Amino acid sequence: MQKLKERWAVTSNFQLIIIFVVFSITGSSSIYVAKPFLNLIGLEQANFSDSWWGITLYWTLRILLVFPFYQVLLIIYGWLFGQFKFFWAFEKNMLKRIGLGFLF
Repeated sequence: MQKLKERWAVTSNFQLIIIFVVFSITGSSSIYVAKPFLNLIGLEQANFSDSWWGITLYWTLRILLVFPFYQVLLIIYGWLFGQFKFFWAFEKNMLKRIGLGFLF
């Protein structure tokens, strides 16, 4: 825990717990929020082949389409829990690592 606190520049265990709670809430609610959008565009497993490439394509598309919802919700929940500064920096760093740093 100490290494994680140092890496993230977190000062207390309580702040670390809040960060973990935000990550957990964001992960589950991003799937819930994105589901109507995925249904609207017809991204359902029944629409894909039962072979390995159909399943792989389905999950790849699903993850790519849920990703923006996750990013937005992470900032919103971070702000609601009083950790906006941490999650804004985390978000910028993560997007830079995957090659989308030009957005900031």
